[in-house]
Amino acid sequence: MQELLGRLSALDPEATVGLRVIACFDELVIGNVNTRGLLSAAASLAGCNAGFRQDVPHRSLRVTPRGELLRESGAGPSPEPGPASAKLDGITVWIERTGPAHANDDIILERLALAVRIRHGSGRRDLENRRELGLLLDGTVPAEDRRTAACRIHLTPGRAYRVVAAPLFAVWDEHPSGPEDVVATPHGLIHALVLPAEHESVSARPAGIGVATELEQLHRSFVTAVVALRLCDQPGTTSVLADTYGGLVGLLADMPTDADLPDVDTLGSVMAHAWGPATVDALVRAGSVRHASRIAGVHHSTLQARLDAIGEAMGFEPFDDGIGRSRLGIAYLVWRLRNSRVLDLPAPAASGASEADRDRSAERS
Repeated sequence: MQELLGRLSALDPEATVGLRVIACFDELVIGNVNTRGLLSAAASLAGCNAGFRQDVPHRSLRVTPRGELLRESGAGPSPEPGPASAKLDGITVWIERTGPAHANDDIILERLALAVRIRHGSGRRDLENRRELGLLLDGTVPAEDRRTAACRIHLTPGRAYRVVAAPLFAVWDEHPSGPEDVVATPHGLIHALVLPAEHESVSARPAGIGVATELEQLHRSFVTAVVALRLCDQPGTTSVLADTYGGLVGLLADMPTDADLPDVDTLGSVMAHAWGPATVDALVRAGSVRHASRIAGVHHSTLQARLDAIGEAMGFEPFDDGIGRSRLGIAYLVWRLRNSRVLDLPAPAASGASEADRDRSAERS
């Protein structure tokens, strides 16, 4: 770390400070420093008050940059965190910055949240659950072993759950509490999180949310969550619920990656046109040419001309014929999966880029 700091100091002072923040909290965690000490470090690094609130049991603290306690635990109403805050597993931390955010506020909050979470035991419990979740999500593991793994991580038999799949670089505005692990898949490492079935959305981008299943079939929820994640490939799409695609999501999950599908290969020539992806997407979603033209944002005569070109390239009627529409829809979904870049690591943000810029870059990925 010290060698890296030395190399960076002349190149990027902000990066140097960020690494020092990480090193500072690493030492505090190793030293098992208490919550007040962690808050004092964060307040000192940020140059403003830092706060902590725990939901169960209720507890709150605020500390100044000098390490002075502003509010004793449980005394008076709990302070409300401002925009510079982070929440994880029922624990909220914040810094009380007035005016524009400073360059390293985000990393201070991130490391403070992680350190407080470890201090209160969540991190250690999660590490113990890692191997069990990997077993539970592996369909090749005997059912009895999967049921045993589910019990060890305190999942309830007879209750339905969903698996959320996200890249390791996903941005979480709020991280829900549940068993989680990093799981290897044919598409790379995936962050998997198990939540009750009523969670049909998460504040992560990008993310795929699998179908609801009981524990014995939770591996099916995982593979459908991965399909949903890979379909987060359209501008403005931050997460996809597998239920949106009904039974198709299961077919897509079971389809071999090297399946011979001539329609998909042919569709590739259509998608090479600048108008191809938007037009095919509109045709798949619409009930008429005029409806498709509204979705695609073009005149209906333009859409009709593109439809004729698609039919000629595909070798079948892709819209008016029911079988043709099914062929086009399935080919389109498989093409999207094969060409998805959701799991590609986003390009590093340029120096000085704003948080909004970084968020937009993550969404585009």
